[in-house]
Amino acid sequence: MLFEMILSTGMNKTEAILLINSLFFDTDCLSAFLWAKCEGLLSKLYAGRMVVPKQVYDEFCRPTIPHLKKQIDIMLFNKEIIIQTIDFGTNEFNTYYELTQTPRKGYKIIGKGEAASIALAKENNGIVASNNLRDIDTYIKEFALKHTTTSDIMVDAFCKGLINEAKGNSIWSVMISKKRKLGANSFSDYLSLYRKKVCL
Repeated sequence: MLFEMILSTGMNKTEAILLINSLFFDTDCLSAFLWAKCEGLLSKLYAGRMVVPKQVYDEFCRPTIPHLKKQIDIMLFNKEIIIQTIDFGTNEFNTYYELTQTPRKGYKIIGKGEAASIALAKENNGIVASNNLRDIDTYIKEFALKHTTTSDIMVDAFCKGLINEAKGNSIWSVMISKKRKLGANSFSDYLSLYRKKVCL
């Protein structure tokens, strides 16, 4: 279904196949960039590969955060993101329903946004973009999904020369002030952790 949606945007089949490795964002991960007003980084890194589940988009429709919805709508208008629904009776729906309503014994119910991202990534060979590791880690491992976080995306932007360390720290501090879960107190601290991990 995502493949057909991508084709409907005017891309040819070769281009669409390249987008199978899309990023499926949950609310926390996407909102980190929106709050910091640096969604342009996402567009430069992953334009056309970003998928926002309808459940996540609906969370941005709350009347208390109209500015965040406006930013998403601009990205949608510019075809930088795709809004994806989950239709009843599909494999995506079955997974989504299980994760939000009837988890198997030993598994927990998770939020609608996280569940939608996982369900869509599972069926479309995509990447789950979420910071909520505590809730989703079991499912990421269970379904053998690729996963990224806001922090990983920031490192990606740094490695590709889109930001320097000082700019990264500035963006990071805004995200932290909005209570985003980033895994370190500063971008510099996270870079140090990342470099140690890469060198192991």
